[in-house]
Amino acid sequence: MTLNDTLKTYLDKRILWVFLMGCASGFPWVLIASALSAWLKDAGVSRTEIGLVGIAYGIYAFNFLWAPLIDRVNIPSITRIGQRKSWILLTQAAMALLTLVLATVQAPGEQLALVGMLIFAIALFSATQDIAIDAFRVDHFSYGNQASIPAASAMATVGWWAGYSFPGYFAFAYADAVGWNTVYLMLAGCLGAFMLATCFIKEPETDREALQREIESHYLQGEQTRSQRMITWLTVTAWEPLADFFKNHGLRLAILILVFIFLFKIGEAFLGRMSIVFYKELFTNEEIGTYQKLYGGLATCVFALIGSIINVRLGVTRGLFIGGVAMAGSNLLFAWLAMAGPDKSILLLAILTDNFTTAFSTVAFVSFLTALTGKAFSATQYALLASIGNAGRTVLASSGGWFVDWTGGNWPLFFVLTAVMVIPGLLLLVLIRKPLEQISTHHKDSNG
Repeated sequence: MTLNDTLKTYLDKRILWVFLMGCASGFPWVLIASALSAWLKDAGVSRTEIGLVGIAYGIYAFNFLWAPLIDRVNIPSITRIGQRKSWILLTQAAMALLTLVLATVQAPGEQLALVGMLIFAIALFSATQDIAIDAFRVDHFSYGNQASIPAASAMATVGWWAGYSFPGYFAFAYADAVGWNTVYLMLAGCLGAFMLATCFIKEPETDREALQREIESHYLQGEQTRSQRMITWLTVTAWEPLADFFKNHGLRLAILILVFIFLFKIGEAFLGRMSIVFYKELFTNEEIGTYQKLYGGLATCVFALIGSIINVRLGVTRGLFIGGVAMAGSNLLFAWLAMAGPDKSILLLAILTDNFTTAFSTVAFVSFLTALTGKAFSATQYALLASIGNAGRTVLASSGGWFVDWTGGNWPLFFVLTAVMVIPGLLLLVLIRKPLEQISTHHKDSNG
């Protein structure tokens, strides 16, 4: 494929749909994270209590548990617009209503339990929306569109950051003038705009339901009672997605793939979890905001697009390897910064490099997960794979603070060790590279 052909993939209108849905996926984090933390802080809520409210975010790591419902359950009245679209629309409507209720809370510090319940509910519907949005992208680009997968993954990444960054900027810009209650009313209006956009995107055309019925028929032998049919439905819904994954890839390769997904971005996660703590020891809040949030956010969007072009040209497995090596290299730049002290030029270099490697590796990783999903259970399989990656980043990386203390506050050593954490994932990737390339080729030939 020529560079011109690669660039033409971005002219596909489905890429725009993926971008819009990426925005919708990132937007709820304004509601439950950045804007909420500032609102609670202004209301005099303690850091400990603000942190406890953040427990709601943990729901994202478990959305694979109800992902089978997104594949199999039809929503009455609105399913006619499409299985994926109907679930996206339902979750957006629920989040909009919950945000309106949240906007009526006049004293969040005195009604923290209510705020916590509302935030948990918004996070629950947001995590459910993510399942449907990921499945929407996978269904549009996974089968017979191998060259378009990195482009779609890049636009999903760019959309997520755009949906999180720009509304968040306006929320902070107007909070002092109009108050947080009015800001949340405006944010609820943004969800209304996303609902309108969802109505205009096109539902992907797949033979998912036919494949599910075919699989279900294998369990339906002769006459069955209602309870037996229910057991069959539950078996196909909950067990078959996992069985299908192992059948397609074989037990040994499937296990190695799952371990790789768990390990791949752990080093990056340790760095990301502790980066703000590290910055605070060297720089002011204004400097951190300018360099990390503004410059870093813009760089992530640009580098995601560049990363998609490189991944199309080189292939996803090579892209993963390059991304892993680059992640280790960027972590070493932070070790240099820790030794040099508050040097803004090194800070800018480290942040730009880190955002490039984050964007590049994220595009490759999302493309990798997309290529592994099957037609019949795309929502369930993608959610399961993504949750395994999230578990590695959230469970292990949560010990980052303890890890820094274990080194005696030796930041250079900490960053060097986070670079070393990349090695096991890269070794696994080398081990499974050839089987993955064969599967990708067969997948493309059988669906193209």
